Amino acid sequence: MSRILIVEDETHLAEGLRFNLEAEGHAVQITDNGEDALKRLLKDRESFDALVLDVMLPGKDGFLVARELRKSQNYTPLLMLTARGRPEDVLKGFESGADDYLPKPFNLAILMARIESLLRRKNWQAAANSAPTQDTRPSNDSPSPDIFSFDDKVVDFQNLQLRVGSQVIPLTMMESDLLRCLIRNSSHPVSRKQILQEVWNLREDTDTRAIDNFIVRLRRYIEQEPAKPRYVLTVRGIGYRFVPSPKRKNPKQ
Repeated sequence: MSRILIVEDETHLAEGLRFNLEAEGHAVQITDNGEDALKRLLKDRESFDALVLDVMLPGKDGFLVARELRKSQNYTPLLMLTARGRPEDVLKGFESGADDYLPKPFNLAILMARIESLLRRKNWQAAANSAPTQDTRPSNDSPSPDIFSFDDKVVDFQNLQLRVGSQVIPLTMMESDLLRCLIRNSSHPVSRKQILQEVWNLREDTDTRAIDNFIVRLRRYIEQEPAKPRYVLTVRGIGYRFVPSPKRKNPKQ
């Protein structure tokens, strides 16, 4: 049985979600404001397997709640609900730390499928984390699609982790998907529109540069000097390019 917290101030909607989720065998709790959700998750340390979070809440909105959770290293799988369906708002939700995003009005079957997807991913991660520790650097003989190594860094896509030396940095699903997109296309520059389409499933003609904020975040994780990136490069007028093995500077130059 999975425990799910619904943060929604529209009582009829929250109760409807609870009814359907409980009918599927889940245990459901409801709160109508962000402050209480943060108290339960951070101060009281209640454990939930998934969080359904509305954006338009009294007091702290869903974006702020998500940011505070991720800043406190709480990575409960999070589905964000909102009446805002603009691409800029979708990206803002993912930037805040949401794992998935569904605009209102939504189809109930789609919502239930999205929640089940988050729960499956959490179970997969738990199973992987409980497995015996192994050297996750892929060998040349048996490379893994879920592991990518470059220099002293290892991206573990399955467990949403980036290891830089001895440091382990947790990644959100969107950060992981963005990094995977850049790595997969490392042979050539990737446009912002291509990234929006492949990572966020937004229309190709969407005009937004909000993706830049995610690039800045990845550079903080990866680059020794984020202001002078060597791995995630800006290609002026196009987008970005990932360079797995940048040339080292000649100190005599």
